[in-house]
Amino acid sequence: MPTDEDTRYQAVRSRDARFDGEFFFAVETTGIYCRPSCPAVTPKRQNVRYYATAAAAQSGGFRACRRCRPDAVPGSAAWNVRADVVGRAMRLIGDGVVDREGVGGLATRLGYSARQVQRQLTAEVGAGPVALARAQRAHTARVLLQTTTLPVTEIAFAAGFASVRQFNDTIREVYARTPTRLRGDAPGRAEDRRAVAATAGIPLRLAYRGPYRSRPVFDLLGRQLLPGVEELTGDGHGGRRMFRRTLRLPYGTGIVSVDEAPHEQPGGWLDARIHLTDLRDLTTAVGRLRRLFDLDSDPYAIDERLGADPRLAPLVAARPGLRSPGAADPEELAVRILVGAAESARLVERYGKRIDAPCGTLHRLFPAPDALADEPGTLGALARALADGTLALDPGADRDDAEAALRSLPGMDARTAALIRLRALGDPDVAVPGDEIAPDDAWRPWRSYARAHLTVETSEGR
Repeated sequence: MPTDEDTRYQAVRSRDARFDGEFFFAVETTGIYCRPSCPAVTPKRQNVRYYATAAAAQSGGFRACRRCRPDAVPGSAAWNVRADVVGRAMRLIGDGVVDREGVGGLATRLGYSARQVQRQLTAEVGAGPVALARAQRAHTARVLLQTTTLPVTEIAFAAGFASVRQFNDTIREVYARTPTRLRGDAPGRAEDRRAVAATAGIPLRLAYRGPYRSRPVFDLLGRQLLPGVEELTGDGHGGRRMFRRTLRLPYGTGIVSVDEAPHEQPGGWLDARIHLTDLRDLTTAVGRLRRLFDLDSDPYAIDERLGADPRLAPLVAARPGLRSPGAADPEELAVRILVGAAESARLVERYGKRIDAPCGTLHRLFPAPDALADEPGTLGALARALADGTLALDPGADRDDAEAALRSLPGMDARTAALIRLRALGDPDVAVPGDEIAPDDAWRPWRSYARAHLTVETSEGR
């Protein structure tokens, strides 16, 4: 979040979408909070207050703008970069940990007391874990209200609320609408929403900031497809491709699909659809897709830093907004990086659980770590460490601790550990031993993105 008030107000005046999600502004005279790019008339400077998160603005008594929908913007890129307790906490809250395990569970994962977590989050982002989770629940509820015809009571519990009354009160406070009125405000007829929900799952728009180069991401996913678990349809030549895969989630399973962006537009979205056996997994599933497609990064900051290097400048100019894909399931990806494509396919056939409703070529889940614990060698050691919690690869994992735990496994080499850190943990600043071109410290904290540029250039040049 920019600390200079002049910079923040100038961003609001110019409707600068680069700052969407990095901070929010609220207008005291209207009681509304917005994203910086909101098309509404610019408020007077003396009436504006700034917040680091939507939750902080809501805690301040402001409701979300109906025009710019500030609750739907990409998350701040800072949470992906930062390795401290606040960054880790924000990633875990985004994954739904507070809804599933409470503040105590969040604190345990972070290795701090609940009071320390509350204090640090409030000081840094203006809201504690309960308020942050509440804002996320409200957004999930709005999506379900406006894209499905599920009964309101089902939506309340699917979004993570403890009671229908809590759900109703929160929706009124955040959106100044009853749930029924909020559903009625959605574009499209109810019959259309019913047809979509029944045949295509929950439709979502996964927003991103700045330019987004979707083709290299889909190319990478296509090269690494795991039969039975993943598929890519379309040829990528004039027509859009669709990536689909199965997911193991906290409450059930899911099948997710994401469409390739039709063109490289700044500040757009990827269209997605999510089928879930338990709607309580929606928040987690969305978070995993956002990490897989690297939708919360800041391409402006990355391109500015890497574009200043003579070796990378031509690559950045040719591919602005290139992303460094993460993982839909970090434990799965760690195993796949370790054993390779052929062995991963064998593991799926031998240990992968069949899903109840196969769809297309998708019919299995990747095996859970405990199913692989009896495998010999490094694979078995990795699986046991993941199963017993010795190694954590969740969104809030300490990246240095995770790499150290990986390196301690028998047979684990430095390059494999670094690749797992890069992809499974989504670390934006990894130097991978053995790469043809040595990383430069001038590329920090974006060495993972520098590697992505060099890798794409090599793959497209062959």
